[in-house]
Amino acid sequence: MRAIVATKRVIYDAFGHFNYDDGWAMASHLALSSLLAVFPFLIFATSLASFVGAQAFADTIVHLLFDTWPADIAAPIAREVTTVLTVQRGDFLTIGILVTAFFATNGVEAIRVSLNRAYRVSETRNMFWLRMQGFAFVIVTTLGFVIVSTLLVFLPIAVNFAVERVPQLEPYLGTITIWRYIVASFIIVIGLAAAHYWLPDGKRKFVHLMPGMVFTLIGWVVGSTVFAYYLQQYALYASYYAGLASIMIALVFLYIISVIFIMGAELNAALRRYFDSRARVMRRQ
Repeated sequence: MRAIVATKRVIYDAFGHFNYDDGWAMASHLALSSLLAVFPFLIFATSLASFVGAQAFADTIVHLLFDTWPADIAAPIAREVTTVLTVQRGDFLTIGILVTAFFATNGVEAIRVSLNRAYRVSETRNMFWLRMQGFAFVIVTTLGFVIVSTLLVFLPIAVNFAVERVPQLEPYLGTITIWRYIVASFIIVIGLAAAHYWLPDGKRKFVHLMPGMVFTLIGWVVGSTVFAYYLQQYALYASYYAGLASIMIALVFLYIISVIFIMGAELNAALRRYFDSRARVMRRQ
């Protein structure tokens, strides 16, 4: 009984603070900023990839980014992304690409503002430090994608080599598609952990971030599945928005994901308040 009461208290607290912190508006800001940051980030990433010789980056990055999205949502955006990524660029580390990387950090800043509000902390760090941290996130993410995409190119070669030498391994190795899902899921988990741990002001223990991360991962799966089913059965976006339908669908999807992400942080904060309150009561006794 006590567990049920505690669970209801934490949920009401998290949702109440989500409303108080303008969570619905912040989710809109995060969704739009993320969509606007995707193409600058990918242009910068492909320029870096071509600079270091990772020529197969464009194909693998599309899979890594969109394989975890429902097909009806991902397909139109993935086509446009592929078109953008296959344009030849030789301007790495020119002013244009550095400006592109700067705009890619806007998505990072949107996440930071959302998390600061959820964890109820005021930003005390220098503005230039924050932008440099955001730029570092973009660089590290880009290098991670480049490394992973390169590995995924060589993975089928390694798998074929292993199967030729030891045919008994074939049933256990799976396909490259399965590995892409595994890698994409791993990247999402690492990205969530890094965002919650480093972006908001203040310090938090990693164990205190786990409930919100688990909630976010489960919520993303449920939310994307329900939205994909809605698109297949009921949605009439094409009749409302014509050629803009794919962008509007992506925005609504990112909005749903953003709401779930911010609620995960609010859940972490609510749990922390609950346990701190209980600890104070125990000390008085």
